[in-house]
Amino acid sequence: MRIHYREQLETLHLQLIEMGAAAVDAIDTAMRAVFDHDLALAKKVGTMEGSMDEAEREIQSLCLKLLLGQQPVAGDLRQVSATMHMISDLERVGDLAEDIAEVAPYIEDDELLEVVNLKDMADAACGMVSDSLNAYVKQDVKLAHDVIQRDDIVDRELTYAKKKWVELVYDAEGKKVRDSAEEFADILMISKYLERVADHATNVAEWVIYAVDGILPGDETEYEKDAHSKTETENNA
Repeated sequence: MRIHYREQLETLHLQLIEMGAAAVDAIDTAMRAVFDHDLALAKKVGTMEGSMDEAEREIQSLCLKLLLGQQPVAGDLRQVSATMHMISDLERVGDLAEDIAEVAPYIEDDELLEVVNLKDMADAACGMVSDSLNAYVKQDVKLAHDVIQRDDIVDRELTYAKKKWVELVYDAEGKKVRDSAEEFADILMISKYLERVADHATNVAEWVIYAVDGILPGDETEYEKDAHSKTETENNA
């Protein structure tokens, strides 16, 4: 019985990693559709997102079997509970990839894409998702905290994109700028979707911390306490 239980936990572990990889691939595919103006890639994202929905249901089913049928010990219980939260965030990443793909056909001006450095923003958001999963694989709380801190980078990129949109709309060049403003609004929407991807990566990282240390999202960890203490010491020096 316990051998079967451990096998189910390992299956759960592998399925979560596969779903996470699919989420990163979906965002990457959606962004390539944007940059390459590739409608075929944009359509492909919908299929990828559908597969992720199916994966979420399969993992949820396995989690419930483990919770109801195997009575996991405390550490394993946290792993299973955290997994149920993580797959919800990963499924939302898939949804956001589909949202980006739906906007892709309306983006034609490559110069506008460069205005907000959308590629760096996409790389940062995808990197956060990948590293949150690496933190899960390695049970690495330090890496999970690193992912959480990097959320500020993507937030700043979104703020910058909003600023550039305002500058574009209120520029004095006249009609050409107003025509570009509508397309730039779509690019701004993609920036917002990427910011949400980073938020979901942050959530995954927080659930990794819970799985390892039992500290719920929102509670201050020892790592954060040490960081705050160090900052206060430096400010008082």
